Amino acid sequence: MSAPVSSIPTPPGVNVASIAAAIGAISVVGLGLALTIPLLAFELNARGISSTWIGINTAVGGFATIVVAPFTPGLVRRLGAGRMLMAALLTAGISLIAFKLTASFALWFPLRFIFGAALCVLFVVSEFWINAAAPSGRRGFVIGIYGTVLSVGFAGGPAILSLVGTSGLAPYLCGAAFFGVAAIPVMIGASGAPVIEKDGAGGVFSLLRIAPAATLAAFIFGAVETGLLNFLPLYGLRRGLGESDAAILLTVAELGNVGLQLPLGLISDRVDRRKLLLGCGALALIGSLLLPYLAMDGWAMWITVFLTTGICAGLYTVGLALLGARFDGAALATANAAFVMLYSIGLIVGPTTVGGGMQVIDPNGFAFALALFLAIYVLVVAGQIWRDR
Repeated sequence: MSAPVSSIPTPPGVNVASIAAAIGAISVVGLGLALTIPLLAFELNARGISSTWIGINTAVGGFATIVVAPFTPGLVRRLGAGRMLMAALLTAGISLIAFKLTASFALWFPLRFIFGAALCVLFVVSEFWINAAAPSGRRGFVIGIYGTVLSVGFAGGPAILSLVGTSGLAPYLCGAAFFGVAAIPVMIGASGAPVIEKDGAGGVFSLLRIAPAATLAAFIFGAVETGLLNFLPLYGLRRGLGESDAAILLTVAELGNVGLQLPLGLISDRVDRRKLLLGCGALALIGSLLLPYLAMDGWAMWITVFLTTGICAGLYTVGLALLGARFDGAALATANAAFVMLYSIGLIVGPTTVGGGMQVIDPNGFAFALALFLAIYVLVVAGQIWRDR
């Protein structure tokens, strides 16, 4: 029997302040990012830019992640995690204010690329830092805290935006201020940041082949989470809910993301993480397939949405913990880069697939498209576990 988490001593050399600094920094970034994404969309809409061009401009940020992520581990090795985070925070804050001050929409495309590249560095370096610094016996617990706090930040961003408004320079200064505040814990904990002594032996895509259960989890979570959160309110409306009830359903989904990551992280410290990922994928698949058969205004729908989104978020939390257990040093940094890159690809693929599903089978193509992603993941992970018996 595994020892209780509370009885596992903190290994010598574990810098709790360093871990807290990394979690604190990226969580504040999450708050600023959650404020920024809708703010930029509102700004372009107010300028008369079509929704199609708004979507294309937003996708440039995801493209930046795909381009920049493979180079990030090498930059961390040469410059250090602390310097990379500080540079990325400065770049994100300046580029955010530049959006408001730039009248030409054409210039928003290189700005969006720069902003997306900065965010990519922030997440890759922070998650590498957290994963490398976390003690092996408590890695799931630490990453569960990270995922929970980050989810709270994402949930709080729109609320702050509602307070400061979307017009004028104030919301941009507020968002930039969050990036500035995130620099404080980085400066405090930079001396304890992990270092990379040498280049990794493999690239980003080679790690997808070596550890598909962990790395593919990021893609599936990105696709399912984005598709679900983008289209769940519309799904509710098309099945007869009013706008306020559809918004409440989305809130329930967000609460699932916040509420279940820490418990799943704790569980991952006690069991085979690949089997836990398989279980998360299977349960989320069942939840997705149940959606068309539940009454939209009943408790069963609320509970199913809460559990499905929360368990699906466990793919990210447990997958990240599995990377930390599987790799170290340069390989871990590369694996984290692959993780963030695949998550970003999921952000692009998910909404397109789910939206197409709703168009083909209206409205339940929403649920069937989500189920398709999860079924693919379950088959891949089950196959890997079967081969490695």
